[in-house]
Amino acid sequence: MRAMVLEEVGQPLRLVERPDPPASPGHVVVKVEACGVCRTDLHVCDGDLSQPKLPLVPGHEIVGTVIAAGEGVPRRLIGRKVGVPWLGHTCGHCPYCRQGRENLCDAPGFTGYSIDGGFATHAVVEAGYAFELPNDTDSVATAPLLCAGLIGWRSLKMAGEGRTIGIYGFGAAAHILVQVCKHRGQSVYAFVRPGDEAGRKFALDLGAVWAGFSGERPPVPLDAAIIFAPAGELVPMALDVVRKGGTVVCGGIHMSDIPSMPYRLLWGERRVVSVANLTRGDGAEFFSIAKAAEVRCVTIVYALEHANEALDDLRAGRINGAAIIVP
Repeated sequence: MRAMVLEEVGQPLRLVERPDPPASPGHVVVKVEACGVCRTDLHVCDGDLSQPKLPLVPGHEIVGTVIAAGEGVPRRLIGRKVGVPWLGHTCGHCPYCRQGRENLCDAPGFTGYSIDGGFATHAVVEAGYAFELPNDTDSVATAPLLCAGLIGWRSLKMAGEGRTIGIYGFGAAAHILVQVCKHRGQSVYAFVRPGDEAGRKFALDLGAVWAGFSGERPPVPLDAAIIFAPAGELVPMALDVVRKGGTVVCGGIHMSDIPSMPYRLLWGERRVVSVANLTRGDGAEFFSIAKAAEVRCVTIVYALEHANEALDDLRAGRINGAAIIVP
């Protein structure tokens, strides 16, 4: 197998050859057909998330076909197409797992962070954490749903049932979520980086009813806002445009420090909440919603050996939609 490997935080990935992996008990070997590039991959490679497994194969938006199954795994999975998300293992016995909140597990495993991921030709995956997909699934178009889509959906659920939803940071998650909101009859107000006219147009083309720059005021008060950009200074900005009783959801796994702010921005029973990881139940819900909404992922494809270029383009804000690695 071939894989792009992170050997040292802050350094480029290196293309290596490894023996094809066996299927260990409870696991399947997936022949990777596509793997999305997520901002979390940047946080891992750049050191924003501490203590990744090293050496590490990043990537946690995997779509591929099962080619081998280990002991204890149903043989029917061989030949099936599956999707592999960020959550790759949970302990099953901590208080959170027992409460059905496996996204908060005390001893989790994460694909592309503590478990080798999908920037490779093959991936070994715990069978219970792979979503079965129709065999005619478009692997490239589906890969972003495995994290950008799932985290977007969990963020939207936490935002509540409001009609006016602000989205800060119009990347892979937002470009999926705006389509889901439109399907649900919710109006999206998109905020992009100052000067990003291409991002503004992209948001409007996908169905946002308004798009402006961070720091601008939308034409109406918002029922909720979701922040995907890893910029803590957006929290007070979002609170300032959310109506009383509204919610600001921080949808990323990493964010810079939230600056000091006047209490009046929080007053009025406004709430700031975070989203942590996902559950397998989120996947069951979201794939049904995405199909009903006819979500169309805008993708830019990179060959496996060009994974560093994909990360650089994402880091520089040159991608509208989602970057996809294809082995």
